[in-house]
Amino acid sequence: MKRIYLAVFFANLFLLATAYAQECSRYYPLREGTSLTYTSYNGKDKEEGTITYKVKDVSSNAGVTRATMQMELSDAKGKNMMTSEYGITCEGDMVRIDFKSLMNGPMMQQFKDMEMDMTGTDLELPNNLSVGQELADASIHMKVNMGAMNMEMNVETLNRKVEKKESVTTPAGTFDCFVISSDTRTKMMMGGGTFPSRIWLSEGVGMVKQETYNKNGKLNGYSVLTALSN
Repeated sequence: MKRIYLAVFFANLFLLATAYAQECSRYYPLREGTSLTYTSYNGKDKEEGTITYKVKDVSSNAGVTRATMQMELSDAKGKNMMTSEYGITCEGDMVRIDFKSLMNGPMMQQFKDMEMDMTGTDLELPNNLSVGQELADASIHMKVNMGAMNMEMNVETLNRKVEKKESVTTPAGTFDCFVISSDTRTKMMMGGGTFPSRIWLSEGVGMVKQETYNKNGKLNGYSVLTALSN
């Protein structure tokens, strides 16, 4: 069960955990204290919980902006399930999420006394988006030596493409967005699969909406921006 949760966590980070850089990127605000809350629903519109992202520890040096993002995951009753942090970097016209920083957080305590190796590629988002544009893939591979056996996990974000522009209304407001599609492919000891998704990305705000689907194209669940504070 822990291994399944870990794979879902990384998959969600690749889909949701976009960077927040204002001076460096036109799509994300970067101010310490800025927070964005998303409410998640299953395919039948039943609320499953919330995820809140908060901008922390922003610094700039020699044209490079770095920040720490805090993520708080709560269930439908408001109970905190997990708090974690990850790092982002903005340089030139590109924002990158450091895949190594995704290993931080209490969820990784179960592996603290084990030998672990991790490789991957950062998730990138350029400033200049246009309909039809193809974006770079991203991936993370983790191998844990558990003594009698090894656990391996792969999460890849593939086929990223800017599909169209569209206006979206959520409880936080109405936003003009680029729609970006991708496939998240997971592979681990207990199985895996490929899951299509779409995100709606708005200038100055970041992600406004996300939908995930099963391999047959049926909606599995979605998240929408329900609160924005900056």
